[in-house]
Amino acid sequence: MNKIKIGTGDWIVVCDGRKALILENLGDRVFPNLHKKEVHEHPDASTHAQGSDAPGSVHQSMGSARSSIEQTDWHDQSERAFLKALAGRLNVAVTTGETSALTIVASPRALGMIRPDYSDAVRKAVHGEIAKDLVKMPIHEIEKQLLS
Repeated sequence: MNKIKIGTGDWIVVCDGRKALILENLGDRVFPNLHKKEVHEHPDASTHAQGSDAPGSVHQSMGSARSSIEQTDWHDQSERAFLKALAGRLNVAVTTGETSALTIVASPRALGMIRPDYSDAVRKAVHGEIAKDLVKMPIHEIEKQLLS
């Protein structure tokens, strides 16, 4: 991973499909000092609590053939909704001037889910993306990982 430069006041967003840490650099580029600004968590209910219908089936218009329909992945849908809401929060932060620069640190899967929801303002504010899952680490470990 390349060493990144994080300016004073820049936000580092560390997330996956269930949790997001928004960290702010209170230090400078040489000696960053990351502090927790916000924590967003999304409770992930069990599958039976999210959907109760059995997978559907389709009958062919001619003949007696049947096809099954794949069951909805409720966890995937809830993760996408969580990341979409996070992208909305980042848009508000950038457009209201809370921050002018973002670094996104997320698992490759989460990065792929959140990218389509970036607004133009967020796209311009993103200075870097790191495809790594660090959300379960303490802040001092995240700082080490980002600067190593």
